[in-house]
Amino acid sequence: MSGINPTYPFTMSHPRAAALPDPSEANWHVCHTRPRAEKKFAALMAAEDFEHYLPLIGSERRYGARVRRFSKPLFPGYVFARVEPARRSRIFQQDLLARVITVEDEEKFLRQLADVRLIVASGLELSLHPLIRRGTRVRVVSGPLRGLEGVVDDPANPKGIVLAVDVLQQGLLVKMSLADLQPLP
Repeated sequence: MSGINPTYPFTMSHPRAAALPDPSEANWHVCHTRPRAEKKFAALMAAEDFEHYLPLIGSERRYGARVRRFSKPLFPGYVFARVEPARRSRIFQQDLLARVITVEDEEKFLRQLADVRLIVASGLELSLHPLIRRGTRVRVVSGPLRGLEGVVDDPANPKGIVLAVDVLQQGLLVKMSLADLQPLP
């Protein structure tokens, strides 16, 4: 996997000056795009001169003997953008967004984005995994138990999921990989 694409700028200068936010101050948003519209939306953000970040990773696809290399979003469907409230309507001009989520804790968010940027720029191989905590309800998405639902036992020491048999007040611990699980809403 490869590093960051320099055509999508990102700077980490956004200190909070006061406890109460200035209504004219730009805020960070998580922009959930329509399917396969992340790069188009990032291009719109650049054209409108909005600070934004679209983390891209290298990927390749094989077609027989031919290999095609391309960059794809690390977080499919998401672009991070800093938008002034007065100009917020500009991000909706091309029907590329499904929704916009305002970031509540910008300090924590910017630290996490800096971490993501560092990891992407490192060029190390990475993959996206859902954040699963102990007690999270999950559905098995692959393998012979596909479709079953259960509760994660301990993701730090993954022994599997617990399938409940409520009538007996018992649970069955089934060993499985976290990669085979999808968190339920």
